[in-house]
Amino acid sequence: MSCEEIVKLSASEQHDAIINKKIKAEELVDALYKHIESENDEIGAFNSLTKEIAYDTAKKVDEKVEKGEELPPLAGVPLALKDNINYKGSKTTASSKILESFVSPYDAHVSLKLKENLIPILGKTNMDEFAMGSSNENSAFKKVRNPWNTNKVPGGSSGGSAAAVSSYQSALSLGSDTGGSIRLPASFCGIVGLKPTYGRVSRYGLIAFGSSLDQIGPFARTVQDCALLLNVIAGHDDHDSTSLNVAVPDYTAELKNSVKGKKVAVIDELYNDGLSDSVKKALDSAIEMYKELGAQIVHVSIPLIKYSIAVYYIIATAEASSNLARFDGVKYGYRTKDADTLIEMYNKTRSEGFGDEVKRRIMLGTYALSSGYYDAYYKKAQQLRRLIKRDFDNAFAQADILISPTCPDTAFDIGSKSEDPLSMYLTDIATITANLVGIPAMNIPHSVDENGMPIGIQILAPSLEEAKMLNFAYQLENSVNFNSKYRNKFAQC
Repeated sequence: MSCEEIVKLSASEQHDAIINKKIKAEELVDALYKHIESENDEIGAFNSLTKEIAYDTAKKVDEKVEKGEELPPLAGVPLALKDNINYKGSKTTASSKILESFVSPYDAHVSLKLKENLIPILGKTNMDEFAMGSSNENSAFKKVRNPWNTNKVPGGSSGGSAAAVSSYQSALSLGSDTGGSIRLPASFCGIVGLKPTYGRVSRYGLIAFGSSLDQIGPFARTVQDCALLLNVIAGHDDHDSTSLNVAVPDYTAELKNSVKGKKVAVIDELYNDGLSDSVKKALDSAIEMYKELGAQIVHVSIPLIKYSIAVYYIIATAEASSNLARFDGVKYGYRTKDADTLIEMYNKTRSEGFGDEVKRRIMLGTYALSSGYYDAYYKKAQQLRRLIKRDFDNAFAQADILISPTCPDTAFDIGSKSEDPLSMYLTDIATITANLVGIPAMNIPHSVDENGMPIGIQILAPSLEEAKMLNFAYQLENSVNFNSKYRNKFAQC
């Protein structure tokens, strides 16, 4: 098989090729690194490569294949890891100057799961600094560019993870999602991206942004591959007090089930004049496809969704202010070279080490938590969060899943929203509620707009109903046939 043929295989196909001895795992890693070398300067998806780790894991897989030993379903399939997830012995920078030389001394829980399943790690992917951003323009090192049009953003904060999968630099990747940071890049880059139920995947070893909102989740080019990777990373972890101690189903088991007679609810507040014409057309098409599959279409109202941006940016920034207090230049990370006193060292280290967006959010969060303002902002936001959760409970009482656009528009030009933070924040209007209420949600690529940029459809399900959500996603994916229709470029080794 040629390099181009190898990298274009799905994760499932890559694994099958390895166990059937059509290719070796080391050969697959070789092909992907060759492709990364040809693409990364332009796309900027990777901050660092972990070649020794990847080749060592691939070698173990090849040895087991030769011995005829049984392998896990994704063994040998290389993966790109977001640069805020600790993997022992690799640099973990969160795309920030303050951690640019930090090497992980331990493994995140998901990293241990990847090791157990013999999944080679290609490298750490670029991101918005400390996962704060919707465009991946906030990295301290370089901007990530959208593989479909390098003048466009890939979405954030997991833009590197999404761009790597979209451009065939990896069949799989992991990102983190605090307010849409998996689903938005998946939509902009035309791939599948899933945020699990809060607590379904351990946060141990993830550099925290908003602790009550963060979740690690998978990217892939197909729903089946996404389900297989979720099988690997889901499960209880004693190191994470918010980890759910409940059984993990096989997320591939229900993929092919019929959705006939089941109810799909359109969220009225996200089906409005704020959508671009192409996104509205795509959503209407997805609704018709579900009708043709035999599903019933209903409409539901989530009245308090209009307050979600305000609620999110109070809670998220407050938690960020607390979580980022540890980056002070004392025990690890960047430290200013020009300070005479301890307080001056703290101030200069954080001023020099953090980027503008991170500073903005720390200041917003600190203000919301300050004496005299806590009740007016943070407490009120938490009360509204509970009421938004009630609205979603009422909606799910009327339907099996909810659907909406993933974003009101497609990927925008690099730099076009950099000086307008509010406009940037509004790109998250459809995604942040899933984090506020802790439910699973995912993006399915549907079509492209008049400029050839991908359009995503969001599917949301009740807590711990990822299997049901993946079933609806798989059926829509088959109706859309996005990869065959639109994915006819990239991957020229």
